[in-house]
Amino acid sequence: MSRNIEDIKRIMIKVGSSSLCNLHGQIDKEKVLYLVLQISKLIKNGYSIVLVSSGSIAAGMGMMKLEKKPSTIPEKQALAAIGQAQLMQIYEETFQLFHIKCAQVLLNHDDFSDRKRMMNLSNTMNALMNYGVIPIVNENDALAVDEIKVGDNDTLAALLVPVVNSDLLILVSDIDGLYTKNPKEYEDAQLLKYVETVDDKIIQMAGGSSSQFGTGGMMTKINAAKIVNDYGKNMVIVNGEKEDSLLHIFDEYEEGTWFNGSHGKSLKAKAHWMTYRSTSKGKIVVDVGACKALCEHRRSLLASGIVNVEGHFIMGQVVDVVDIDQKAIAKGISNYSSDEIKLIMGHNSSDIEEILHYKDYDEVIHANNMVILGGKKNG
Repeated sequence: MSRNIEDIKRIMIKVGSSSLCNLHGQIDKEKVLYLVLQISKLIKNGYSIVLVSSGSIAAGMGMMKLEKKPSTIPEKQALAAIGQAQLMQIYEETFQLFHIKCAQVLLNHDDFSDRKRMMNLSNTMNALMNYGVIPIVNENDALAVDEIKVGDNDTLAALLVPVVNSDLLILVSDIDGLYTKNPKEYEDAQLLKYVETVDDKIIQMAGGSSSQFGTGGMMTKINAAKIVNDYGKNMVIVNGEKEDSLLHIFDEYEEGTWFNGSHGKSLKAKAHWMTYRSTSKGKIVVDVGACKALCEHRRSLLASGIVNVEGHFIMGQVVDVVDIDQKAIAKGISNYSSDEIKLIMGHNSSDIEEILHYKDYDEVIHANNMVILGGKKNG
């Protein structure tokens, strides 16, 4: 088992708040300098870089001279708005020392759900990199609500990997990588240098967050690895406190824990988007026969197998397909709205035109626009 680094050209680096802050939770410019120094060396070695950075709330805390993070969402959002400009100023001044230009990109998770917005994002990111500018990405915490409570830039970075076609995601944290057990509790805990596949055994090894300032625990990193590996790309967790940890990923030290992506399902772009990056707008409940047709034979979903519809959605939106026990079996792009499906469900395709007075499709969800969940092969 070895790291396949020969084909890596574009790298996504995600740095957490704990790797940027001092003991008071405020941005440490020396830590930023050391991060940027390593990035500059990677650029000199021919790698193209995208940086996903937490730290806007921590920077806001520093600006407002607060000793601890507030507990309410509005206060956190206010600090993020105050701190984001300060954080970018620190990055801009530091990158200028190495004659590198950078640009700010603020995102919300909704930006991944809309394929048109996502394509615009992809075009913008690629244009920045063609200019030789490093995109610095953060969640728009001044507007985020649910996401700010999670603070999960691990997932944000993983979702960006297909958008910019990154070959490797580096998660810079305050831990050496994934251990067999919690190293703070067990002396016999061993660091895993290489993970072939994210299975149940690996998931069980992931514990909670150990960082005082960061909010993404090991579980979010394992989930990020699965997202990245399923796209056929690699991920590595390294300790930002260790000297040259980013550079030692690629030499004989083999720093951190490497999650192999070359074996992955390598979901095609549309299937990966539906699985991980789209937000389902509703549910279609199907009977046992339809479940079998979808999961075992990879068939399209027909109206005859539908027993119920939940939520309100329009044609072209992504929906969950669930069985009668509400277990998710697929996600797909619906050819009909929720109101239309309520009228045609349980009927044969030949009846659709008589019921709706038009028929654009025989299938409610075509097999080519559907991804089967739970490890089945997807087209």
